[in-house]
Amino acid sequence: MTVKYPQIQVKLTGSDSNAFAVLGSVQHALRKAGVPKPEIDAFIAEATSGDYDHLLATCMKTVEVD
Repeated sequence: MTVKYPQIQVKLTGSDSNAFAVLGSVQHALRKAGVPKPEIDAFIAEATSGDYDHLLATCMKTVEVD
């Protein structure tokens, strides 16, 4: 699987499995790395377009997840 932003690492293991917490962690990392707002908005739209498994899959396609 190709990761869109492999240089951005987000630690999700051991964290709250709440979908909002996961989404917020990745969104924060994207902002901190200087990813443009339209790309972050597109990530959020895609990540929230399905169930929890879809959210996790979208996160793993977007950033490196620990």
